[in-house]
Amino acid sequence: MKELEVNIELAIKHGLTEKEYQKVLDKLGRVPTFTELGIISVMWSEHASYKNSIKYIKTLPKEGEYILSKAGEENAGVIDIGDGLAIAFKIESHNHPSAIEPYLGAATGVGGILRDIFTMGAKPFCALNSLRLGNYTDPETKHLLHDIVAGIADYGNVIGVPVVGGEVYFENSYQGNPLVNAMAVGVLEHQKMITASAKSPGNDVVYFGAKTGRDGIHGSTFASQELNDEAQSKKSSVAIGDPIVEKRLLEATLELIAKDLVEGMQDMGAAGLTCTTSEMSAKAGLGIEIDVALVPLGEEGMTPYEIMLSESQERMLMVVKPENLRQVEAIIHKWDLSFAKIGVVTNDQLLRVKNGSEIKAELPSNFLVLGGEAPVYDRELQEPSYFVETRAFQFESLPIPDDFNIVLKRLVSTPNIASKKAVYIHFHHQTEHKIHLGPGGDAALIQIPGSSKGLALTTDCNGRHVYLDAYEGTKGAVAEAARNIICTGAKPIGISNNLNFGNPYKPEVYWNFVHAIRGIKDACEKFYTPVTGGNVSFYNENPHSAIFPTPTIGMVGIIDDLSKALSIEFVNQGDIIYLLGDHCHEVGGSEYQKMVSGKPLGMPPMVDLEQEKILHQTMLTLVENRILQSAHDCSDGGLAVALLESCFQKEKNIGCKIDFPLLYRPDIELFGESSGRIIVSLSKANESKFIDYCQKHGCKIINLGFVTAERFVIQDYINCDLYELRELYEKGIVV
Repeated sequence: MKELEVNIELAIKHGLTEKEYQKVLDKLGRVPTFTELGIISVMWSEHASYKNSIKYIKTLPKEGEYILSKAGEENAGVIDIGDGLAIAFKIESHNHPSAIEPYLGAATGVGGILRDIFTMGAKPFCALNSLRLGNYTDPETKHLLHDIVAGIADYGNVIGVPVVGGEVYFENSYQGNPLVNAMAVGVLEHQKMITASAKSPGNDVVYFGAKTGRDGIHGSTFASQELNDEAQSKKSSVAIGDPIVEKRLLEATLELIAKDLVEGMQDMGAAGLTCTTSEMSAKAGLGIEIDVALVPLGEEGMTPYEIMLSESQERMLMVVKPENLRQVEAIIHKWDLSFAKIGVVTNDQLLRVKNGSEIKAELPSNFLVLGGEAPVYDRELQEPSYFVETRAFQFESLPIPDDFNIVLKRLVSTPNIASKKAVYIHFHHQTEHKIHLGPGGDAALIQIPGSSKGLALTTDCNGRHVYLDAYEGTKGAVAEAARNIICTGAKPIGISNNLNFGNPYKPEVYWNFVHAIRGIKDACEKFYTPVTGGNVSFYNENPHSAIFPTPTIGMVGIIDDLSKALSIEFVNQGDIIYLLGDHCHEVGGSEYQKMVSGKPLGMPPMVDLEQEKILHQTMLTLVENRILQSAHDCSDGGLAVALLESCFQKEKNIGCKIDFPLLYRPDIELFGESSGRIIVSLSKANESKFIDYCQKHGCKIINLGFVTAERFVIQDYINCDLYELRELYEKGIVV
């Protein structure tokens, strides 16, 4: 089949600009072939090259005492957890595919993030999901939620990787453009970590896994454009996954690594075979030559262009020594997977694609990749025009409620605050590692194999807060993630981020992106939580609007002794309840403010990073000395909601009676969402030690009240039956 003649019009259809196409002509000294154009277009797409974000991503902190693999070096970040073990973790998006084909998009998002983990030699043992959809009352939103949850559950449950945490939010801005951010975590031995590098010339290049089909072609460029009517029609850009094949692929990969047969490996995710060959060769400063005629195909008549750009799932590219090839083949066939030696590592620094004896592409590997010669841009910035309206808001415009009981009942039944049990009940929660805290708390907590240590995990972001002020809102996302980790008794040690934004060519969108990066940088530097990797997802816009800027934070932490771990639940009647932190004097961007005003207005909570750090140090001291019975981050819905959630024990309810002096309006104190606050409970016997430790650290505290046997009482403002509140809380979402 004769290839299409390449010209500027065809290049533009592939997503290249005139300037980028000229750069190709200058580099090659000739017109690229059609296959070369396809390779360049996917590697220079936003999804693969980060060309509009990498300049700022490079400013994020990457150093830390636990780091083994820094951001950008490998498929996932790797952090030392002691005893010769490490964890690999990463969060990334599958937003556009999930908008078009919610079931398949969400399922393949799970498959992709799991491959990022086990391709490094780590066995995945848990996952988290951060989901955002449009107006919950809209039938289309409920359909998307149902199918996305089913896709995640059906894929992850077959493989046996439990979902241990996450979040679900509903906002009008996500209507038609849901966010599906998947995080996975795996454990590995230090010496077993595999790099995505081609290593030495003369090594064999091996394809294994599922066969290559036409599904997912141009998935990277599809993910680098807005969801307009044309994009909505590109269902062929959504890959199709098979969790049974993925399970076999996982087992085969780990067996190959255990037997020390792998020199380098990378999964064929975004941009498929193109990405793996170009990135693995460029990283090693070498070249790779492959013959696409040798690639196992699932469809007839596929062209070299289609083979190179296919994003069919469950496929790996591996580099092995020639003397190990036969043993590698035997293991792969044992697991009933396709196998083919398709090429060889060269020393000419070129990606050479042949189809039999015919050369279809010959490009410098470094010319294609992020960190090499792929384009890097810094776009125009402009402060968002909507600030004129949002920052004109004055809290005095909110009427003081006539009945605080009604406000609380409305809040706990809103889908953003209501229990997410209807979602996570669909997910598998069993694992060979003991789960101390699963979904429903501040963070998940899982025992590290063969150890008394635990790993704490969370995903966090309040997109409404970031919308109102990208810098403060993103600082708040990191701070909330850290508080959630701290509330389990663990110490935060690193993050992975998923940066979800609209079209970067729009100055207001780019303004939010740049200021969000600055927020992550400042918070992570203060907390000593390096950024180990992540994902940038631009072009999250439907035909009507852009999403709220949503820099989702996936954070991990370590607790040395699981017997000291805490949950959010009050434990004993008579225990004293304290607030670590200060009175709330902010209401902008809160669930309460939006419920009354109809949309988010004002400034989000201001984040004092120094006070947050003092809070961390205080909590860790209290945990180390076993002072506390429970701890719960105060965030969505404010103090009243956080107190109520602490009353909902697994099997029954336990009440509280709250009475403390208010410094500000009662509705703001009770329902505002100021940062840097944790509700704790402790026995009367530990109160003097508690006060002493807090004073030594300089941490502000407020005595709120005590745990009771029944009812939920806050001064004269709220007096409710807990069973009624719990029923409202647990019926807020139906899947």
